[in-house]
Amino acid sequence: MSRGSKDKLSAVTVRAAAYRDRPFKLFDGGGLFLHLQRAGKYWRLKYRFGGKEKLFALGVYPEVGLKDARQARDEARQLLAAGIDPSAHRQVQKADQVAAAANSFEAVAREWWQKVHRGRVVSDHADRNLRRLEIHVFPAIGNMPIREVTARQLLAVLRQVERGGVVETAKRLRMLCGQVFRYGIATERVERDVAADLKDTLGTTEVQHHPALVNPADLGPLLRSIEGYGGQPTTRAALRLASILFVRPGELRTARWEDFRLDAGEWDYCPTKGGDPMITPLPRQAVAIVRDMELLSGPEGFVFRSLRGKGRPLSVNTLNAALHQMGYQGLMTAHGFRAMARTVLVERLSYPVEWVEMQLGHAVRDANGRAYNRTTYLEQRREMLQAWADYLDGLRPAGQGGV
Repeated sequence: MSRGSKDKLSAVTVRAAAYRDRPFKLFDGGGLFLHLQRAGKYWRLKYRFGGKEKLFALGVYPEVGLKDARQARDEARQLLAAGIDPSAHRQVQKADQVAAAANSFEAVAREWWQKVHRGRVVSDHADRNLRRLEIHVFPAIGNMPIREVTARQLLAVLRQVERGGVVETAKRLRMLCGQVFRYGIATERVERDVAADLKDTLGTTEVQHHPALVNPADLGPLLRSIEGYGGQPTTRAALRLASILFVRPGELRTARWEDFRLDAGEWDYCPTKGGDPMITPLPRQAVAIVRDMELLSGPEGFVFRSLRGKGRPLSVNTLNAALHQMGYQGLMTAHGFRAMARTVLVERLSYPVEWVEMQLGHAVRDANGRAYNRTTYLEQRREMLQAWADYLDGLRPAGQGGV
């Protein structure tokens, strides 16, 4: 639109204009006017569309000056010339912006975290994963519509983390982003998981295995040491249960009373590695250990509470420190009970590896690649764990406690 003679206002006039006893208007050109009200000065555009007179808000002075208001007027007039209603056009733009914000990678990721992830893993693990996304991923691609994120853009983010010397974190981020994309597919906001294209692109890290005793001849002395441990009863009970159930230390430490059904001999918990909720059958020895804990920490909250404060679980350092005190530093850790059980159950006691892997909380799949659900092999695992607990009892004698 041309300006010049059609524009009647000046910056000085607009700045000096003040509200009087009632609202009034200062007209510029091309339908633009400044509406002075008690609450402030408002730019408006008067125009006709479809045979009707309409008003279009252009902003508030002084945030929007005279020059900006005229530019907004000209842009609206260009839309009118093209047969487009400026008000309807703005509504479409706002709707697009709302949709884009709801479908950004960060929005989808936070929704996935809230609705899916935090319910499947323990709270500290879920919080740690969200923090990883907040630090490394959201600043780079968080504002992008998830459907527009490419494998190359995601790879650039992961490479940056990798160059920082934390390859394992980069791999975890790829897996987390893959879960976000798959959630986006399920909620119809993206077509495919581009993180899957990056499966073999990141570097490798040297695997550091947790020290573990796997020779049956070494297990008897270890079990007797645990029975004879002179430290806190909570620590001793946690180590005893770890040897029987061989769950991850984080899953054991954060076990809550409400997840146990002792009369049924079952514990329902969420694996910390992001697996589906799982039912673990409890041998009678495990039930006895948990029942003994009722006097110390029941009937609600964490079963194995920290001595440092109410509402906190026992720390993994406490369990490992106890093993060190028993003389097993460099030989056994709280995590090592998992390797110990897997090795002996499969290689010495000849139990099917699928049963053991399921009990370890690993994803076990059928011939078609589908993951078994949380109740798979439940009765078989019940039999296996009872046999395992009895086997450990058989290794423990020679005075029961002490080395």
